Amino acid sequence: MQRYTACMLVIWAVIVGEGAAFSQDDQVALRQDCLAGMKRAATYYHDRVARHGGYVYYYSLDLQTRWGEGAATADQIWVQPPGTPTVGMAYLRAYEATRDPFYREAATQAAEALLHGQMVSGGWEHAIDFDPQGKRSGQYRNGQGRGKDQSTLDDDCTQAALLFLMQCDRACEFQHEVIHEAVEYALSRLYAAQFPNGAFPQVWFGPAPEHPVLPASYPDYDWKTEHRVKEYWNLYTLNDDLAGDMSRTLLAAYEIYHDERASQALRKLGDFLILAQMPAPQPAWAQQYTLDMKPAWARKFEPPAITGHESQDAIETLLRVYRHTQDKKYLAPIPSALAYLKSSVLPDGQIARFYELRTNRPLYMTRAYELTYGDGDLPTHYGWKQKIKLSQLEAEYAATLAGTWAVPAPKKAKSLAKEVRTTLMALDAEGRWISGVTGDRLAGQPKFGDVRTYLSSEVFSENLEALAAFVKATVP
Repeated sequence: MQRYTACMLVIWAVIVGEGAAFSQDDQVALRQDCLAGMKRAATYYHDRVARHGGYVYYYSLDLQTRWGEGAATADQIWVQPPGTPTVGMAYLRAYEATRDPFYREAATQAAEALLHGQMVSGGWEHAIDFDPQGKRSGQYRNGQGRGKDQSTLDDDCTQAALLFLMQCDRACEFQHEVIHEAVEYALSRLYAAQFPNGAFPQVWFGPAPEHPVLPASYPDYDWKTEHRVKEYWNLYTLNDDLAGDMSRTLLAAYEIYHDERASQALRKLGDFLILAQMPAPQPAWAQQYTLDMKPAWARKFEPPAITGHESQDAIETLLRVYRHTQDKKYLAPIPSALAYLKSSVLPDGQIARFYELRTNRPLYMTRAYELTYGDGDLPTHYGWKQKIKLSQLEAEYAATLAGTWAVPAPKKAKSLAKEVRTTLMALDAEGRWISGVTGDRLAGQPKFGDVRTYLSSEVFSENLEALAAFVKATVP
């Protein structure tokens, strides 16, 4: 039967090409193949790949070797995307499209795996260790861990976990008492971790301390050698899209629970972004700020600077806050920021991660971690240049200002068909989407060794969601 289906898909790919007719019979048949393919792939990933209900990033084909950001033991799962929350969300999308309880159960098990690693402080770390003596264990609420009690907003960890748990809570019709209680616990402690000026730290251990509310300013000292802060994770942080990830999580909390605390936290975050916009000549944002609101050092390769990447995220977040509040003060920083960023685009069409304070010269590090203005000797583990989204941001700003911005409508079945056929043809008889078949090393990361073929949680999740989108678009 599987061989027959694969053959039919090949024939369809030839006969029903791009721009060709897509009949109702084609749609019905492809929908059935999507349903079958989804079930086969999800059953394999749930039954064979999961450990303790959770997931890491990559797996060897024999499932004996697992990787997150580094090697993972059989008792470790990853919170940071594309780990457990990413896979769990894919199951939820499949459940929404099909109403098959299998997918909701798989998502619920992923949620329960996350609950195991919820910190006493309310959030999550990058990974969860089910071995109480394991090196990635933390001070878990359930008492089955050891180590530090630190919740992190770095790399979308707590935000992604909470966003998935809230949506799983809704899919369970708020009847899963343990998930529901864990969400409330996490939200209440997240709100408490927000500083009075609206900023969030990278890591929190408890309620945020009081500090004066000040606008951003340039350092009046030699920032290259002075005022480095060892525990930079306690500072006001925008690094790695923290603001954007946080705003999406807060909006979901407001939508799902009608939680006014989430709305207020979102407004405060927007207020911080207004305060954190640097004065002329660089009206954009830094990765992190000292408690007196000057750009701050973080890791040894993250100097005080204006940042192209996080500044784009700040603009997106301000647009999101405005659409929620309709308060035009959140739009006010955007025109000058866009103009500055457009003037800072590199000759190769990208934007630098860092621009030197005041001079606006692109700022890099050598492999010996020395500051430099040249990009010829860069460490390879960090994104020193980033793609620009300025045209998209300008268009979104104009549409938002005019009141014409709208959430993009889901794609229709015909436009999804070609991608869906390709996705189904790539699914093997066991229900696996095998990555790396071109011979590339695992995710381009040499620390994993000479791995040529592997399973990817990101690929599984994207493909399952793509098939689910087609099924949802073809509901009878």
